[in-house]
Amino acid sequence: MGKGIFITATGTDVGKTYVTGLLVKKLREAGLNAGYYKAALSGAEITPEGLLPGDADFVRRMAGLDVKPQELVSYIYEEAVSPHLAALREGNPVELAKISEDYAKSLEKYEYVTMEGSGGIICPIRWDEQHILLEDIIKELNLGTLVISTAALGSINACILTIFYLKEHDIPVRGIILNNYDDNDFMQVDNKKMIEAIGGVPILACVPPNADNLEIDVDLLTSLYK
Repeated sequence: MGKGIFITATGTDVGKTYVTGLLVKKLREAGLNAGYYKAALSGAEITPEGLLPGDADFVRRMAGLDVKPQELVSYIYEEAVSPHLAALREGNPVELAKISEDYAKSLEKYEYVTMEGSGGIICPIRWDEQHILLEDIIKELNLGTLVISTAALGSINACILTIFYLKEHDIPVRGIILNNYDDNDFMQVDNKKMIEAIGGVPILACVPPNADNLEIDVDLLTSLYK
């Protein structure tokens, strides 16, 4: 049976999918049996073959996963809105039982499963007669988290609030990865220092713009998966 970790972010468009791809690629290039899973994806591309989950396809291509992207996501929606709203408009609302089943299949297939979240940590996944938030999925699967952030202006606030929310909801935070990091920018260097000091969570890696490799020790990386 494999191990997993959940990838969340301080918000939309901070590079969660990009860093997830680098994580899976790093593990696979080290000769490890690593895979990817996502519970719900909205904003899928319409193609002649059906809806294409772009995040899953990106990670699949970057990491060299020989699998159809549709097989990596349980719920795929067309509209680029929160999954709860997409489901209200398109049908097929998320069921925790299906996510648990699909995740378990991923654990049977891969030794290390990197599960990507939807948007930031406070993301409604279903909101009708049932209320499911992203945190409910994380707890259901008993996962710890990696937080993807930037070190840009405002990142201290966004990152610390994300960490605070996770801790307040008893979700383990195993580390932070800073994306699009410029170590020649004095503000970003200081933001990195302050995020780590105030948040009390280690920054495990910094990803420069357009990086094609994640600079992190493989043993450290695998230790994050539980």
